[in-house]
Amino acid sequence: MTVHFIGAGPGAADLITVRAARLIAAAPVCLYAGALVPRELLATAPAGARLVDTADLDLDQITSELVAAHGAGLDVARLHSGDPSIYSAMAEQMRRLDAAGVPYDVVPGVPAFAAAAASLKRELTVPGVAQTVVLTRTSARSTPMPPGESLAAYAATGATLVLHLAVQRMTELASELAAHYGEDCPVAVVARASRDDEQVLRGTLADIAGQVTDAGIRRTAVVVVGRALTAGQFPDSHLYSSSRQR
Repeated sequence: MTVHFIGAGPGAADLITVRAARLIAAAPVCLYAGALVPRELLATAPAGARLVDTADLDLDQITSELVAAHGAGLDVARLHSGDPSIYSAMAEQMRRLDAAGVPYDVVPGVPAFAAAAASLKRELTVPGVAQTVVLTRTSARSTPMPPGESLAAYAATGATLVLHLAVQRMTELASELAAHYGEDCPVAVVARASRDDEQVLRGTLADIAGQVTDAGIRRTAVVVVGRALTAGQFPDSHLYSSSRQR
């Protein structure tokens, strides 16, 4: 058997890969985070499949489910929201599966920041404006950030900044970021990207916190900061230049 760690995408049930859909349809056991993974994705699971919502389970309980499936010779579809390569807590599950001798693989998914950019209809890397995207988070009730990975250090580069797990601290963060980007720097907040109840806020570091408060957004949101969000005057990419050597 194999545990398939699957990126379930940002929320829309049709924003998953063909491979992910095939594995879900064949797996007799499916573990999913009920608060983040759309229930529609489970509709294609085999009849009689064991469906386990991990929202209220701790790591030991989740590991027990995976090890038990291994003992029974049953494949597992382990669904994580977005793409499991970032902020999925997949690493600690893999560590325990390695210790237990349980095989696994990973199926990538559409990350939340990509879904947010699609909703905004913006490229996050614009020639002459921003060519780097920093994916990071802030530390509040979550585990502390490692030494050296401060928000100020990233903001000082002027790169397009994508913040996860940060919208609850928007007032504090906007003030901190304004010291580097300027209060007029464009900001967008996309909550529940790609879902039917998606919310999109656009503003600047001077006014975005008030918009977030008024909209009542508290979770499941991505914050994007940077000049690429509104750039209109910039050179064409060298990729399509007539002078580029073919």
